[in-house]
Amino acid sequence: MFFQIKAYLKFLWNSKNEHAVHSPFVFNLITKCFYDKKSKPAYSLLEKYRKTLLENKNTIEVTDFGAGSRVFKSNKRSIAEIAKVAGISVKRARLLYRITDYFQPSTILEIGTSLGLATSALALGSRSLGTKATLTTLEGCPNTMAIAKKQLQLFNNPNVKFITSEFKDYLQNCNLKSESYNLIYFDGNHSKEATLDYFELLLPTITNDSVWIFDDIHWSAEMETAWKTIKKHPKVSVTIDTFQWGLVFFRREQPKEHFIIRV
Repeated sequence: MFFQIKAYLKFLWNSKNEHAVHSPFVFNLITKCFYDKKSKPAYSLLEKYRKTLLENKNTIEVTDFGAGSRVFKSNKRSIAEIAKVAGISVKRARLLYRITDYFQPSTILEIGTSLGLATSALALGSRSLGTKATLTTLEGCPNTMAIAKKQLQLFNNPNVKFITSEFKDYLQNCNLKSESYNLIYFDGNHSKEATLDYFELLLPTITNDSVWIFDDIHWSAEMETAWKTIKKHPKVSVTIDTFQWGLVFFRREQPKEHFIIRV
């Protein structure tokens, strides 16, 4: 916890808003997406999805393949508590919806479904303009995936492909060279080794317009190290640190720049 407080204070000291940004691409993203304060019809659906999980007092056994939890001491957890503690926040769900809506990706990959709170934001954002985007979501725990699948089908998200697998196993065994993802949301194993493994394995799928979002880049010292390594990669052009997330772009026409933005 002390590490994250220190990291956040450092972030606040270095962070800027749109007035310090001279890149038209990033300026438009900040002003038209990050700082869009208008209410959206999808927000009520996101809140309804969350509410049904918070009201679910059933308990499940969670299989955790990642860096573990700093809150839960047991793998037996109530669905309501998982949604409350481990799920994406209301603010972040809305931002993820806006980012997806802004870029309108036709193919999305999510690494780490959990209970599907972020998945619902990705699904709603990708269909807001009537597009038929495909969303593939990976989850290692079959019990949380079963809850997410039931929830997402209940809320009419038909274009979601559910895959229950350890992340690295799936990424190593599928033919990624034949895939391209317009948007990838990384919210799985929060360790340096796993994050960099996923990054390298998925590089063959990038296009000039790909958007990658890494969750919890300041979760630990090793996650910060992974984030620094990603920023330096020669194929990466623009990176944005919002503290909770790190956004990565591969636009060849953009000069290599890094931005620390308050959202």
